[in-house]
Amino acid sequence: MIETSEKIFENDDRVVTPEVTGDDSDIEVSLRPKCLAEYIGQDKAKENLAVYIEAAKRRNEPLDHVLLYGPPGLGKTTLSGIIAHEMGSNLRITSGPAIEKPGDLAALLTNLSENDVLFIDEIHRLSRSIEEILYPALEDNVLDIMIGKGPSARSIRIDLPKFTLVGATTRAGQLTPPLRDRFGVVLRLELYSSEQLCDIIRRSSMILGIPCDPDGAAEIAGRARGTPRIANRLLKRVRDFADVIGNGVITKDIASIALDRLEIDPLGLDSIDKRMLTMIIKGYNGGPVGLDTLASAIGEEAVTLEDMCEPFLMQLGFLARTPRGRCATKLAYEHLGFSRPDEQENGKQLSF
Repeated sequence: MIETSEKIFENDDRVVTPEVTGDDSDIEVSLRPKCLAEYIGQDKAKENLAVYIEAAKRRNEPLDHVLLYGPPGLGKTTLSGIIAHEMGSNLRITSGPAIEKPGDLAALLTNLSENDVLFIDEIHRLSRSIEEILYPALEDNVLDIMIGKGPSARSIRIDLPKFTLVGATTRAGQLTPPLRDRFGVVLRLELYSSEQLCDIIRRSSMILGIPCDPDGAAEIAGRARGTPRIANRLLKRVRDFADVIGNGVITKDIASIALDRLEIDPLGLDSIDKRMLTMIIKGYNGGPVGLDTLASAIGEEAVTLEDMCEPFLMQLGFLARTPRGRCATKLAYEHLGFSRPDEQENGKQLSF
């Protein structure tokens, strides 16, 4: 039995968002690999995980609790399903915001069977009261529940079956130290290379029955921001263009036309990214400019820019955060085709 609770990102009209959107849920389930041998990329994490799983199976024990962290869309939920499959266990899926009361967690834990895998997405969003109940469950496989209130209140201890908790988070720094210390296996997922994304796109195209040549897959992979979820979403959108303006086969030319129409440039920047950089350069002479001011100037929410735009722009070296605000770098000027103002006249350094 699999129970799911997925977060749907509010700004789901953005094609390159790494969060789950309304169009992703069904297609992601069908494309997810079921075993480690089918999983592409994350070689270091995969190799270590294979050792941990094999050791647990030889000892006939459940796998130690696992924490997966990294940017969204890299396969944390997929890895939890693979762990359950490799261990021959059932998978239960929930999320931190869905566990609102201690009773919600108690219901989840008491319904687990021996060696089950419990996956909690966004585990950093668990409340402190929920964490306190989780600690003895992770360490001693017991659940302490208070019955009643006031002088008549009493504590009941319930034995739990041995299980594996797999926690996923995009913000490992927000986990409390006591919770983080209770994970025996901590794995960081990295952004994918274009070659790895190309392999994922070719695999997805075969599963979905979409004709796609290697050059077409490479064109999509180069604009997918290092994220498999975005790559699969772009594959689905490019297929529509291939069916309407082409012969149904995704080639490099068709992929280039489709992605240009979607306003995704060769590095993966979309219209919001370019509006943000352009406003910093043209509106504020390259910065620094505060995030709230910048968000108001381009008509976007500050949280959208901070969570969805800035990490990728900083990875590309196009944006720098300073104590005074955001600044565009020399690479951003060059990519957008702007000439940099003379640094001496402006009295500030714009290159980083």
